This record gives sequence, C-alpha cells and structure tokens, in this order.
Amino acid sequence: MSYGVIFPKWREAAGQSWPAYTDHAFVRGLKDGSLPRAAFLHYLVQDYVFLIHFSRAWALAITKAETPEEMRLCAGTVNALINEEIALHIKTCAEAGISEEELFAAEERPENLAYTRYVLDAGHSGDFLDLMAALAPCVMGYGEIGARLIKDHAPDYAEWIGTYGAEDYQGVCYEVGALIDAAVARRLGETPEQSPRWARLCQHFTMATKLEVSFWDMGLKP
Repeated sequence: MSYGVIFPKWREAAGQSWPAYTDHAFVRGLKDGSLPRAAFLHYLVQDYVFLIHFSRAWALAITKAETPEEMRLCAGTVNALINEEIALHIKTCAEAGISEEELFAAEERPENLAYTRYVLDAGHSGDFLDLMAALAPCVMGYGEIGARLIKDHAPDYAEWIGTYGAEDYQGVCYEVGALIDAAVARRLGETPEQSPRWARLCQHFTMATKLEVSFWDMGLKP
C-alpha cells in the first residue's frame, strides 16, 4: 500500500524491520487462526493501554500543528482512536469477562511503555514532523496488515482483521498519508530527502517500527 508519497520512503528506510513487523508470527497467527486466544486477549488488553497513550500523542499533534487543516485531521484521528478503534478491544474483552475499568487499570508491560513513551517523547522534544514519523508505523502498518489479511484469512480473528482491512480504516490511512505529505512539503520543501532533518525523521520511523516488532513479541508471551 502506498498511502501517499512520504510513507513509502520511510518504509524503505526501515529496511528489514518493516517486514519483521508486518509479517510477524503474531500476524501470521491472526491470518491462519493459530494464534492462541490467551495471547490475543493479552495483546488486546495491552493494546487498549497503548491506544490510550496513542490518542494522547495524536492530541499532542494538535498543539504542534501549524494549520487549521492539520489540527482538524489530528482531531479526527483522536476521535477515531478513542471512540471507534478502541471499541473492538472493549467489546472483545467484555465477552471474555474483562471490563473497561480493568483494561484501563491493567499493568503496562515494559514493551508497551517503551513504545508509547518513545512516541510521546518524539512529540514533546521535537516538532510536528518528528511526531508524525513516530506515529506513522502503527497507523500505516495496521492498514497494510488489514488490507492483506482481509483477502484471505481463517474465521477465528475475522473481526480484528475486518476492523483494519475495512474501507473506514483504509480511509484513515490515506488521510494520514496525505497529512504527512503536506506537512513535509510545507516544512521541508519538495525535496525533503535533501534536508538535514530527513535522516532524523527516518530514524524515528525505523525505531517506532522496531518497537512494533517488540510489541508483537510481547503479545506472544501472555
């Protein structure tokens, strides 16, 4: 999936870390149904906590934005995360006897903490582009995974796959891709790779991708 112009460049810069993330054993288990249910529920609990912090990071992006359009798109993403994407976690966990109160109070695993705090630090210590580079792997990676798995998968995790492979989520990926393209062009010009900032943005994207791999690793160890 392209999801714009800048994202494919960052994905290429991430090298083998990207397929290690998007074709992880956890992802393959979702596809063929071999992922143990206990591992999936453990992942959902931690991902609920992750999405809380991720929503805060997107809210931070509103304060880092330079234009009303950037603010609107970031605000829309916060709404999609906290009111829509997270609903799958609440529903599935409730069916397993886990309340939202228990989700919110769940102990955060170190892999989760490392990832979310890295993203928030990128935003607090940097600018809008630093934050976008750190946020992009989660948004775009889940879009790629969902688009691929929805074409052929076992029924066991169809609801999860359908959430990220569906038109609504794919639309979010394209909107975020367009947001990043415009933000980079506005700040770095039409040849961003020539900017002294480019390498740092690629580093943020690559590190966040590696932290996604660690998150999947954590998911396999309930």
